[in-house]
Amino acid sequence: MMKVHPKKSLGQHFLKDRNIAARIASTLSGEGYISVLEIGPGTGVLTHFLQEMNFMDFRVIEIDSESVSYLKENFPGLKVIHGDFLSLDLADEFPGKLAVIGNFPYNISSQIFFRILEYRNLVPEIAGMLQKEVAERICASPGSKTYGILSVLLQAFYSTEYLFTVAEHVFFPPPRVKSGVIRLRRNDVVKLDCDERLFFRVVKAAFNQRRKTLRNSIRSSFRLTSEDNRFFGLRAEQLSVREFVELTEWISRFSVSE
Repeated sequence: MMKVHPKKSLGQHFLKDRNIAARIASTLSGEGYISVLEIGPGTGVLTHFLQEMNFMDFRVIEIDSESVSYLKENFPGLKVIHGDFLSLDLADEFPGKLAVIGNFPYNISSQIFFRILEYRNLVPEIAGMLQKEVAERICASPGSKTYGILSVLLQAFYSTEYLFTVAEHVFFPPPRVKSGVIRLRRNDVVKLDCDERLFFRVVKAAFNQRRKTLRNSIRSSFRLTSEDNRFFGLRAEQLSVREFVELTEWISRFSVSE
């Protein structure tokens, strides 16, 4: 019988509902990758169902020492990486493509997705649970108040799906907000039709001053030799990924190198 976790005050809300854990595990398609990495397994509720799926290479990464000891004791044979996902070199750690899944810690969930973007050609699928507000932001469409930097950057390379909402009472301790389960699958974009580093800069500059029109937010971030751009009367949340690519290509032609 599985032992009770010795420590609960780790700054993370542990999932205790096995039915929800089973639903999250089942969101993985198993297509296009040979490895699966679970981030922050905690008490192993999700880990149990992922192990049963018999992936060729299944591992978990956990930063807390007590949790690592607990997982090794209760899940014999489980490959446990003791470390911080934000510092993990996925290309060095895994032999091929991998899926990433987890009950992502609220305080670093955005950082996790920004990190995955760095390895987007190695990670064809991402699934997991995070704060509902962040989950909705990732899947938001242009024109939405929640549409932002994460929306554009992730949707440039992934198709995003908001799958279902999870209530507070299925966690210990219960959070003060609801959670959302999402799935991202790599799209067919091998390379954007613009300078990708500049694209990231443009998107961040546009949303850092999202209440301003793009004329003002872009002008304050780039030295331009022209202001004749069809998007300059709009705000950042009104542009689609394709239009941000177009704006980036225009900036590459009409900005002065710093």
